[in-house]
Amino acid sequence: MSAGRVFAVGATAGLLGDSLLGDPRRGHPVAGYGSLAGVAEKALWRDQRGAGALHTLLCAGGATALAAVVSRTAARRSPAASAALTALVTWAVVGGTSLAREGRVLAAALEAGDLAAARERLPHLCGRDPRRLDADGIARAVVESVAENTSDAVVGALVWGALGGVPGLVAFRAVNTLDAMVGHKSPRHLRFGWSAARLDDVMGFPGARLTAGLAALVGGAPRTALAAVREDAHRHPSPNAGPVEAAFAGALGVRLGGTLSYGGRVEHRPVLNARRGRPVAVADVERAVRLSRRVTWAALGVCVAARLVVARRPGGAR
Repeated sequence: MSAGRVFAVGATAGLLGDSLLGDPRRGHPVAGYGSLAGVAEKALWRDQRGAGALHTLLCAGGATALAAVVSRTAARRSPAASAALTALVTWAVVGGTSLAREGRVLAAALEAGDLAAARERLPHLCGRDPRRLDADGIARAVVESVAENTSDAVVGALVWGALGGVPGLVAFRAVNTLDAMVGHKSPRHLRFGWSAARLDDVMGFPGARLTAGLAALVGGAPRTALAAVREDAHRHPSPNAGPVEAAFAGALGVRLGGTLSYGGRVEHRPVLNARRGRPVAVADVERAVRLSRRVTWAALGVCVAARLVVARRPGGAR
């Protein structure tokens, strides 16, 4: 079995596992990695970029190096072992089913008129301050989070899996997890988290563009989605969330962005798809979840096809 087929079989099985099983309730390897990274942060924290870079190197670099060793060992045993490892790691690092579940739980609370329950549940999905949000604000936050996390929690990992196999999958998730932990612009992490945030921007770049392109392709309104990306994506403060959220906004026919609050810090972001979109409604949460799932499976197809083509070329990994 070639390296391309190993990835095709393993990634497909892993994504099916995520669809059927979701994330494990206990003992999630990403949560374990986060705990270790938290211990390392306590030991290494200084209000300096250099200390943060060391933290990123030790945590993300160590996880990737370990994955490379385990991957080589599995490949030496048999292609079946390598495919099984790819499936297991893919299942561990993607989070599409949990993303969809959280979105639907919040939508159900909003549809029932239980704003208190929705506010209590929102931190499971994103870091917004729920106390400042009404029902429409929560619905918009959920749609934006579903869009951004389609790239961060699924497509980006598949792209790096296609590029680097198991080490690529682990490297993407390790860096993305560090960014979620220390990459935000709080006083404590403004300098310390700089390297994790910038590395996450770099590693998230290809997945975000693929997510945006596929959202436009499978979302039912390609011209509107592409126009929103072209006109508005660059105005977003995040180089990767911008194209993704703009594409989802155009595909769903809604407006995203605007004023929001993170940890007591108010941000005034540009409105995406402002000329063509309408305000987000609760029903749009389910539409966003369905679009996310379509993008996920389309991304798997693109990544598998690309890996198989590369493996067939002279000098490609077989």
